[in-house]
Amino acid sequence: MFRKILVPVDFTEKNEPAFEAAQQTALHPDPEQRGEIELLHVIETIEHIGFEEMADFYRGLEARATAKLFALEERFREAGIKTRSEILYGKRAETIIRHADDREIDLIVLSSHKVDRDHPALGLGTISYRIAIVARCPVLLVK
Repeated sequence: MFRKILVPVDFTEKNEPAFEAAQQTALHPDPEQRGEIELLHVIETIEHIGFEEMADFYRGLEARATAKLFALEERFREAGIKTRSEILYGKRAETIIRHADDREIDLIVLSSHKVDRDHPALGLGTISYRIAIVARCPVLLVK
């Protein structure tokens, strides 16, 4: 059912449950029916400072992200799942949503924090909430 699965990553431990959920969703006994996992890392740009001024800084972040994404890709490939990765620049939520639309993603799987039941409105501004509300495809929030 979900052939193209997008997993936004920020390289923190909180991504681990999302990786596991994406892998279980992509796996199918018939290799022809398996989903593909796309890993996406968004490097947030600094407002009001030209990209060129921070080019060395951004290149360093991109180099580190590339190495980490390569290791994650290997993990999924070892499980028999076709995987690709991409690094984009911009505002995280907006970039993830636009990328999902552009790539015709079937499902976005991302980690989310647990909402404080006494103050649920505090979670309204999170990236995972914004993606879940605005994305055109299904979104699986993993806590």
